[in-house]
Amino acid sequence: MKADILAFGAHPDDTELGCAGTLAALVQKNRSVVVADLTRGEMGSRGTAKLRLQEAEKAASIIGLSDRLNLGLPDTELSNIREFQIPIIEVIRHFRPHICILPAPADRHPDHGNAARLISDAIFYSGLIKIETKNRAGNVQNPHRPAHILHYMQDRPFEPDFIFDITNTLSIKEKAIKAFTSQFDVADPGDEPETYISDPSFFDALRSRAKHMGHLAGFEYGEAFKYAQKPFPMNSLNFLMDTSPLR
Repeated sequence: MKADILAFGAHPDDTELGCAGTLAALVQKNRSVVVADLTRGEMGSRGTAKLRLQEAEKAASIIGLSDRLNLGLPDTELSNIREFQIPIIEVIRHFRPHICILPAPADRHPDHGNAARLISDAIFYSGLIKIETKNRAGNVQNPHRPAHILHYMQDRPFEPDFIFDITNTLSIKEKAIKAFTSQFDVADPGDEPETYISDPSFFDALRSRAKHMGHLAGFEYGEAFKYAQKPFPMNSLNFLMDTSPLR
């Protein structure tokens, strides 16, 4: 199976928080979109690994993903070693995406920056023929390196290289986030600890950021990205002709 876009998260719910509006918009444009979560989020303060996998599947259905998989790497122990690079390389070579979307280069949660570095190196090594990987049938995979690499914004803001219009998909993003019922919009925390993301008011902050990012780009709501391989390559201005931001 080939995918147009392959997005990675360190934990289930990372892509929902950072780029679900963009992914949903791409799905609506008939692009095939796949998400790969590195860990099961088993060290999170709330929920269980099993529950978070179920929540991730529900969120995938809401967004309309072509596929979602979990690599089962250890939560809070991500490091840039070959053992962890190999399953990422296998996923990249399997789906052969044109675009990869990664966690933020640095963030409040150490796993996010660690995941970004791990995935970035795995992407490069995925293009090297002498690093051999095999698919589930035991066949040697062909090298592949995506044409474009983006980073989505997470807890800590950064200066974006571009902002994607999610005005028409913000409601899908919020619904997908709320699919993680153990993590978000928790009116009664019960026996588990209350966290700053479990408080229902957390959605006020999410929407405010989307509103601010949209304002910067001339949209109502937006999601921010960094482009990893600067400068940005172009051979036409069609993407500018297709937008008329209000500024």
